Amino acid sequence: MNSLGDSYKALVIGSSGTIGMAFATALKNDPNCRLVACLSRNTVPDFCLENEASISYSAGLFASEAPFHLIIDATGALTIDGQGPEKQLSGLNPIQLSRAFQINTIGPALIIKHFLPLLDAKNRTIYAKLSARVGSISDNQKGGWYSYRASKAALNMILQTAAIESNRSRPNLVFAALQPGTVASKLSANFVSADQCLPATVAVQGLMTALDSLTTKKGAYFIDYQGQEIVW
Repeated sequence: MNSLGDSYKALVIGSSGTIGMAFATALKNDPNCRLVACLSRNTVPDFCLENEASISYSAGLFASEAPFHLIIDATGALTIDGQGPEKQLSGLNPIQLSRAFQINTIGPALIIKHFLPLLDAKNRTIYAKLSARVGSISDNQKGGWYSYRASKAALNMILQTAAIESNRSRPNLVFAALQPGTVASKLSANFVSADQCLPATVAVQGLMTALDSLTTKKGAYFIDYQGQEIVW
């Protein structure tokens, strides 16, 4: 990445997942990146998206390495507690809906709350969060996957709202919701065969190129790994 200068620092949250790990590796191979910090349950055992105290504590652990110029939040889940996405209204249950929002919306929102202050307040910075095309209300063509779609749509609203607020005090901050494509991973394994998926390295390289080209604006971007904008 070139837009963050030749000595930027990055933090990857959810670095033990397929896409998070690919981001961490790509950033470590970027000569312009002088520090890649990683956060997951492998690095901080108590880190938990469903526990704000653990999120706050984790942010405190990285405060000494701040300011960062790039934060990638690669957390999220499609299958939760062994339960995959519902295909029909008859499959809805409040526990599954609540769990999807806890992991895909509330946890990431609290990550923004506690980790945003770790970004450089003066220079160009990027806050990027893995989202999903199915979180687009306008692009919903097939229906189904109620809790996953709804939790990602709500996440997108959190990102958009945080971007608008942050623009007042951090005009050089870029917010982006990311659609990585269908990547070969544990998340996609039960739904799409590996030969129909993108390698994580390809998706991440595309997303990094896209992020590098984004200009500052009032509001967040919603982009895919090819740099194409997705309607909210």
